[in-house]
Amino acid sequence: MAQPRFGRLITAMVTPFDRDLQLDLDRAAQLADRLLDQGSQALVVCGTTGESPTVFYDQKLELFRAVIDSVSGRAPVIANAGDNSTADSVEFARKVESLGVDAIMAVVPYYNKPPQEGLYRHFRAVAEAVDVPVVLYNIPGRCVINMTAETTLRLARDVPNIVAVKEASGNLGQIAEIVSGAPDGFEVLSGDDEMTLPMMGVGCTGVISVASHVAGPRVREMVDAARSGDHTKALSLHLQLLPLFKALFITSNPIMVKDALAQCGFTVGECRLPLVPPTAEQSAELGRVLAHLHLI
Repeated sequence: MAQPRFGRLITAMVTPFDRDLQLDLDRAAQLADRLLDQGSQALVVCGTTGESPTVFYDQKLELFRAVIDSVSGRAPVIANAGDNSTADSVEFARKVESLGVDAIMAVVPYYNKPPQEGLYRHFRAVAEAVDVPVVLYNIPGRCVINMTAETTLRLARDVPNIVAVKEASGNLGQIAEIVSGAPDGFEVLSGDDEMTLPMMGVGCTGVISVASHVAGPRVREMVDAARSGDHTKALSLHLQLLPLFKALFITSNPIMVKDALAQCGFTVGECRLPLVPPTAEQSAELGRVLAHLHLI
């Protein structure tokens, strides 16, 4: 695909909090600006990396408004509106759409463990409730179940405004099956920085990245090189960045990326419980990697 709908480098934004762990909307606006300045072409707001399980619906709406206002049409804003209740997801997606977001992301319902038919009906209901594009999000490591290629392709073919899937299954065979069977215009995006290069090798269009918070220009350079066919350069950048990709997931995301931003001089607060700050050892290891890459 020559021109992906949302670009090749999309950042899954952290949600900034103040010292009392309340939303820091000014910092969120500053972070959105910073990410766009460093190569991000679109933003996902309040997804996994944005601590969506501990940001309540009214707070999410405040956050979406702040980012939309800050971005001011310079890049697509993709709002995470999915939950594990279909009725709640439908109602919330309508409210989110009214804010003027460019697209909605919806995750595989977690904890319920629905069968594939349940996934199909859930995503179809959410997508048909809105007119904006919808990005599916498959992350079995967090949601327990995997959305199969068959279900993803069924949704892609049956529901016109389901336009992409963020794939974090790590299953290259499944990912290649989606790419090869997708209708024209349907995109597969990497949901894992470490898997971006191999996934682009089987036809994915780009990445929804965490590492781009602190290494945006290099991640952008890597995906652009992969797209242009400069495989030597893309592999070199991938190998350079691989220690960072791994260090950011020493413990549960987004604990380490918030620490990375702080070490780079851009504080965004700590995570809300039940997530906790990194240990001193984890932070030191991350600092070593950041220093090696000349990011601090």
